Amino acid sequence: MSEELIVGHAEQVDTDFLIYTGNFCGYCNALKRLLTGKGLTFTELNFDEHPDYRTPVVQATGHRTVPVVFDIRGGQTMFIGGFDETKRYLK
Repeated sequence: MSEELIVGHAEQVDTDFLIYTGNFCGYCNALKRLLTGKGLTFTELNFDEHPDYRTPVVQATGHRTVPVVFDIRGGQTMFIGGFDETKRYLK
C-alpha cells in the first residue's frame, strides 16, 4: 500500500522528480532551487496540504523528515532521500 501510493503519484505526472515537502521547510525551498537551477522539473506534494500522504511515505522509505525525494526519470521510481542526499546524487 505504501509504495503503491508513491508509484501512483509518480505515474500521474510528467516531471523528472517527485518531492514531498512541508510548509516552512528551508531544506524544501533549497531543494526546489537546486532542481530548478539544474533545469530539472519536479512535482511537489505538500504533507501539510495532504496529511494522509505522510504515513505511507514514511512507511515506504523510513525517511521521517522533509523533503522526501524520488527520481522518476525513465519510468522508474527511485527513492533518493532528503536534500543532502539529492545534492550529492546530482553532482
